[in-house]
Amino acid sequence: MLRLIMALSLLLTLAACGAADNIWASDKAVAQASYRHPGPPTITLLTVISNKTGAGAHSALLISGSERVVFDPAGSWHHPNLPERHDVHYGMTDKAVDFYIDYHARVTYHMVQQDIVVSPQVAEMAIRAVERYGAVPKTQCGTAVSSILNSLPGFQSISTTMLPKKIMRQFGALPGVTEQKFFDNDPEENGEILTRGI
Repeated sequence: MLRLIMALSLLLTLAACGAADNIWASDKAVAQASYRHPGPPTITLLTVISNKTGAGAHSALLISGSERVVFDPAGSWHHPNLPERHDVHYGMTDKAVDFYIDYHARVTYHMVQQDIVVSPQVAEMAIRAVERYGAVPKTQCGTAVSSILNSLPGFQSISTTMLPKKIMRQFGALPGVTEQKFFDNDPEENGEILTRGI
């Protein structure tokens, strides 16, 4: 029975990561949207957690270096003012980050944000790595995020896994990580959030 419950939980977790896409914004759109955050270079792991089961439902990376981008592998989030190339979204201002978190945090899910300050070199390596990774197929958000992380200096302790919550635990064990949790009472069907302005 325990195996059945674990198998069903895994299937539900994997189903939460959307399908791959082939979106490719123009060079002009990406250049116009580019945003550099004034804070230190950081890598942020964003994990969506089910409020019903406690299972991890989705993983993404927010990277702040020469510009700030979010890598949302196989995710359903988008905004017409934020150009996307194969799951990498550009123009991630503070308002855009808040919008991203608000979209995912709802009555059935909450968001865990884990930040770590890195060198400018590591931040740039992370940005280039997500840009090279390509569109991520359905159910592979965890594999994509953990593969990117364990390719970076200082993150080799993070093993490649499909499980967002396992990545979250490993990331949280790194020295210097800070953590915040975001809860919201938005309804489960909150697609109208995608129509809000940024």
